[in-house]
Amino acid sequence: MKKLLASTMIVMMIGTTVACSTKTETNASKESTAPAAAATTTYPIKTDKTLTYWGELTGNITGVKTTHADVPFFQEWQKVTGVPLKFIAPPSGQAKEGLNVMLASGDLPDMIEYNFLTFPGGPEKAIKDGYILKLNDVIDKYAPNLKKYLKEHPDVDKMIKTDSGSYYAFPFIRGDEYLQVFQGPIMRKDWLDELGLPVPETMDDWTNTLRAFKEKKGAAAPLTFNSKPNFFNDSYNGAFLGAFGVNRNFYLDNGQIKFGPAENGYKEYLAQFQQWYKEGLLDKNIATADSKAVDSSIASGATGASIGNAGGGLGKWQPLVQAKDPKAVLVGVPYPVLKKGDTPQFGQKSSAYDTGGMVAITANSKNAELAAKLLDYGYSEEGHMFFNFGKEGVSYNMENGYPKYTDLLMKNPDKLAPAQAMSLYTRGSYNGPFVQDKRYVEQFYTMQTQRDAVNVWKKTDADKHNLPQITPTPEESSEYAKIMSDINTLVDEMTLKMVLGSESIDQYPKYLEKMKSLKLDRAIEIQKAALDRYNKR
Repeated sequence: MKKLLASTMIVMMIGTTVACSTKTETNASKESTAPAAAATTTYPIKTDKTLTYWGELTGNITGVKTTHADVPFFQEWQKVTGVPLKFIAPPSGQAKEGLNVMLASGDLPDMIEYNFLTFPGGPEKAIKDGYILKLNDVIDKYAPNLKKYLKEHPDVDKMIKTDSGSYYAFPFIRGDEYLQVFQGPIMRKDWLDELGLPVPETMDDWTNTLRAFKEKKGAAAPLTFNSKPNFFNDSYNGAFLGAFGVNRNFYLDNGQIKFGPAENGYKEYLAQFQQWYKEGLLDKNIATADSKAVDSSIASGATGASIGNAGGGLGKWQPLVQAKDPKAVLVGVPYPVLKKGDTPQFGQKSSAYDTGGMVAITANSKNAELAAKLLDYGYSEEGHMFFNFGKEGVSYNMENGYPKYTDLLMKNPDKLAPAQAMSLYTRGSYNGPFVQDKRYVEQFYTMQTQRDAVNVWKKTDADKHNLPQITPTPEESSEYAKIMSDINTLVDEMTLKMVLGSESIDQYPKYLEKMKSLKLDRAIEIQKAALDRYNKR
């Protein structure tokens, strides 16, 4: 409650105090009626200025390095661009809280790495309130590499601006469709083979398989997955829910926006999971399971199936299970359906414009030009190689025209996992202001089972149902956030009670009625209006 009250006070402070100091626009934030051709920047830039950069340190190297300044990538980034940087980082996992405190203080850095689509009121509100710069003029004048990329990729250009045409951040872009799919159901293939079972395709197959894991393999938690930060968190990309024709959030169905928990398919999903929990096919601690608990359950052989990433799931879990059982093999399996032969409707698939890693320039920065040139480096040919592969001769070597990671990353002498070592020398394995290269993942997935998993998981109709990165107006965004905070709390409560069996599925209509009373229809209206504007961009 204290944290909640503190956060509320911060938001109130932001809303009441900042407007007084941000009435005027900087020249750089105004629309240019006749944009001049951007001059090519020569790197390293000669400058005596030091820029400030605020952002969270990636969790990949938590416990390895404590600050950006100690990370080889960020040290080298300053050398190759010629721009000295002073880094400021919020505590791990507290980016939102840290940002609120910083904005309330009024002491802003030159650059902020943060997902401004989640900012209260959206990016346009952040621009209007004088926190971040509208980048149209800045990109025209000082970011020729990003400008060129967007001109050549109008589909991405449409994604990274608001309905009114405002660019607000230097984006992270997944440069190949193969990079957009990286998560799905995972199962012990050696158990399937030992029990003479096929890879499950339907929900009935899954029921039979989980029963066999429990009864014949002694699995205490046949199926488990991460429930943090939200209950059933890692199942919400479409695993299991999608079999019943719904998702956990808003989605498109024949052009209409729907909210999964308010559809009948969600009730069927709850009934299925309640039955699985009752039979002991679900982890008895599923409500509180975090990533460490899932790791432990899989490593011990208590679990035979989960949901995870190709890298941080399969890549991490395979050596864990093999340490206990040398014959253990984990594989990616299809998203389940109700009828054999059907294509899964939903599944994890990121947008080409991924909201992680975007970097905005603050409105009061006196160094907008230099900051833009620094950030534009990531979209140049040289910067593309650096962000994805690091420094040639150190983290990669060119072999027959292919950038191959060195043993420093793949067989790290300090026993760091490839994901950790990569994050020390590159940003290819997570995100940032650059275009991600497919060749990174071809090496990051060191096992054939990882590459096979992605090919299995991508066989869905997710493209037909996923909403694009729409941007409600500031007024809509504030109203929408309040509505959905109440509704999501209600849905989590309903899901938890019904899956654990403390409440009957027959109570579903009561929750549906409550959702409607909390203005679900208005939330759908806001989503539809934002989608209509997006389609007109």
